[in-house]
Amino acid sequence: MHLIQEAKPILEVNKLNIQLNEQKILTDLSFKLNAGETVAIVGESGSGKSLACLSLLGLQDRALDLSGEIIFQNEDLRLKHEDQLRLIRGNKIAMIFQEPMTALNPLHTIEKIISEPLWLMGLKKKTIRKKIEEVLCDVGLGSSSDILKRYPNQLSGGQRQRVMIATALISEPEILIADEPTTALDVSLQKQILKLIKDQAHQKNMALVLVSHDLRLVQQYADQVLVLSKGVTVEQGDVSQIFLQPRHEYTRLLLNQQFDSISPISEEAKELLNTEHLRVRYPPKLNFLNVFKTQFIAVEDLCFQLKQGESLGIVGESGSGKTSAALALARLIESTGTIELNRIKLNQLSDKQLRAHRNDFQIVFQDPFSSLNPRMNVLSLLTEGLRLKKLRKSEKLNLAIQALEEVNLTKEFLHRYPHQMSGGQRQRVSLARALILKPQLLILDEPTSALDRNTQIKLVNLLQDIQQRTGISYIFVSHDLKIVKALCHRVMVMKDAKVVEIQETERLFSAPIHAYTQHLIQSSL
Repeated sequence: MHLIQEAKPILEVNKLNIQLNEQKILTDLSFKLNAGETVAIVGESGSGKSLACLSLLGLQDRALDLSGEIIFQNEDLRLKHEDQLRLIRGNKIAMIFQEPMTALNPLHTIEKIISEPLWLMGLKKKTIRKKIEEVLCDVGLGSSSDILKRYPNQLSGGQRQRVMIATALISEPEILIADEPTTALDVSLQKQILKLIKDQAHQKNMALVLVSHDLRLVQQYADQVLVLSKGVTVEQGDVSQIFLQPRHEYTRLLLNQQFDSISPISEEAKELLNTEHLRVRYPPKLNFLNVFKTQFIAVEDLCFQLKQGESLGIVGESGSGKTSAALALARLIESTGTIELNRIKLNQLSDKQLRAHRNDFQIVFQDPFSSLNPRMNVLSLLTEGLRLKKLRKSEKLNLAIQALEEVNLTKEFLHRYPHQMSGGQRQRVSLARALILKPQLLILDEPTSALDRNTQIKLVNLLQDIQQRTGISYIFVSHDLKIVKALCHRVMVMKDAKVVEIQETERLFSAPIHAYTQHLIQSSL
């Protein structure tokens, strides 16, 4: 009689502890991962999810102390030298980072970024080009040579995320660590990308460590789940048990979250913003024959009005023009047409004239890590915009503390730097930096993409509360239709640089007119 031996795990983490001086950040993290299996790590922002993933490859801050075991191919990765780890990173174990703008080299073209692992393997140019075209098609970017010649700053957030995924998949690793791989993607593309990753895992027997705050996606694509709270594993088990019979109160809290209902706009509300025939066209470039290429149209003929105390959601797939519209409204990129705030035509003002009105409108960027100065601590970041105001140092400090409290952060964060915070914490600091100036209009570009659902709800409820108290207006760019439905009075749908539909939120979700809108809503269910 032959005994059937249990398959040996491809990765085994035993009692992994991470601490800074005497402060514990991650406590006794343990799990086993088999080839072809997916383990999901979930929890609130700051719970230690991303830090756990970085530590698997030795990418954590060197000031942190690690103990425990990380067993891969019968060897403890913690005991390997940096040169040995470099041979594993990207080849044997690849990682999709949470913030692609800071993970992609801004000096390299997309082609060079994606092909670098293959050049290091010694593959021929023809083979490399074929594999690049295949992986670009897989992640929804097509095989266009135009994308390959661009740099990261010339792509939308969703496109950069897909480049990150392509770079991780192209070397066909044994383990893929995906840290929030779909946060910058619209709902239809989220499913496409995760299905692609799961199909790759199935076909190549690849194991997957998935970090996500989207429990709907975790339930659909994971095999086992770890629930982290403040660095401690509060619950662990297979996906059906976690979702159907959660044992821990914190897990039940994550699974049962509800948004507050939005308050109606005052009938006496005045018009704050008027936009007419707004166009954004990126300038043409000379090719090698010194002939101008065709202009790239990012936004075409955008027209809308916004009242005081009103929230307008802008939705659409990655590359539809949402972020370009937001940047144009914030006067951060050139545009034509009319942008009128409080009857002042902003795009007719010089930079010097515009400076006097900057406090009236602020923007929260999609990628908080690249928008926060890494050399400035939180106190400096928050008070930077107050320099033109004649305030005492103590007054600035009090305003900074109040701004942090508004976004559910404590004053202990004042002396931290961006790299010492989680993605969600950095996003809240970005929001606090905008709110401290008390603007009339706040433009938010995917402000909740890096946050878990519990923190998303707290942030949306916070934005609603601030709006009721101050009468602030929001332009809210997002691919998360549930948040748009909870926060926005009206919704604008964009596709291929144009507005295809704009309606009151309740009517748009109950009776969408355009086929594309119907597709977006159906995909979000």
